Formats: sequence, C-alpha cells, structure tokens
Amino acid sequence: MCGRAIWCAFCRIYIRTEALRLRSGRHADMLGAFDSMAGKRARRKTKPSQAATPGLAEARLARACVREWRLRLRELFLPRIIECLGHLSEEEIWWRPNEASNSIGNLVLHLCGNMRQWIISGLGGAADIRERDKEFSERGPIARGELREELQQTVRQACAVLARLKAGDLARRYRIQEYDVSGYQAATQVIEHVAYHLGQIIYVTKLKRGIDLGFTHLPLASSQASERKV
Repeated sequence: MCGRAIWCAFCRIYIRTEALRLRSGRHADMLGAFDSMAGKRARRKTKPSQAATPGLAEARLARACVREWRLRLRELFLPRIIECLGHLSEEEIWWRPNEASNSIGNLVLHLCGNMRQWIISGLGGAADIRERDKEFSERGPIARGELREELQQTVRQACAVLARLKAGDLARRYRIQEYDVSGYQAATQVIEHVAYHLGQIIYVTKLKRGIDLGFTHLPLASSQASERKV
C-alpha cells in the first residue's frame, strides 16, 4: 500500500471508533469523507445525485480536519494553559524539578516555537526564525503576561493559517525541520505535540497547587447532545 492509502486507512479506523463512541456530528462528517474517498457505500441513505465525488470528499475531509484542529487549539488547549499560568507565581512558572526537566515557562516557549515552525512557517510560508535550543535554555523569569500574550498570538496566527488551507494544501508534501511530511501530517504533529506538553503543564500545576483544575467533565447519560462533544 502507498503511504497515502495507509494513512487514510489508519485515520478511517480511528475516526470511525471515535464517531461510534461519541456520536459526534463533527466526527461523523470526517468518517463520511473517508468512506467516500475509499469508495465505500455511505452508511446513511442518499440519493445518487447526492453521492460525494472523490474531489468533494477530499474537500469535506479537509474542512472537517481544519475545523477540529482549530477548535482544539483555540477552545481546548489554549484556555487550559492560560488557566494553569494563572494559578502559579512567576517563580513557580520557571521552577524545574531537576536539570533534566523543563519548567512550564520553557514548555510555553517550546510550544510557540513548534507552532511557528510547523504551521505558521511550514504550512503558511512565513520565514522560519525558530531557535529551538533557546526554548529550553531560558531560565526566566519572563513575566506571566508576556508568556500568555506570546502564546495567544501564536495560536491566533496558527489558526489563521489553518483556516486558509484547502484539500490540495493538506495533501502536498513539505520539508519542515528536515522532515518530509504532508500538510495533514504537519498539522496533526502540532496538535499531538501541544496535547502532550499540556499534560505536563497540568501535572506541574496540580503538583504545586494540590487542586482539581476541573478540566475533565464526563457527560451524564441524561445529558443533551451538545454536552457530549469532546
């Protein structure tokens, strides 16, 4: 199988699992797009004239992915990082448990650098000015407000680039940080990367404050459909 076929097969299995688990309209749209691209029969009844052509299916997939990526960056990841920063003093933001670990301040700088390099520059065409080593060598304290502003601005710029991407942009190949990747892979890498370091930021915040941040809310059986979206 070619790389694209393997990628589509993997994503279709993942999204079908999520759609069945969450019954989410967002995931159902993505699943439908993959089924159409693979030549599968749609699960819901449609008239022959409504069957998606491969081009339309790819466009649907691109729109669904971009919508999900932007939602996670702006409405899930960003608010949680900002809330964690608000719970900590500037000294705690730059605290390191040991020299092999990074402070929350370092992680925020690192997330900004990664988003700029992979999305704003890699997919958006801006100049790549990243100095990755400095993201980890910085000892601060850079003020909380300055970190927050830099993160907010970076997420806004990254989301603006994502909003402009079409199916063809996501399917084409890019050279980013010496990796040869598709637009889909580049954007997915960033979402995965932010989620990974967000978990570390939340852990350190809870370690320092000993409080439940209330980020996890499981829906009740009696909840409305709008309350059951991830």
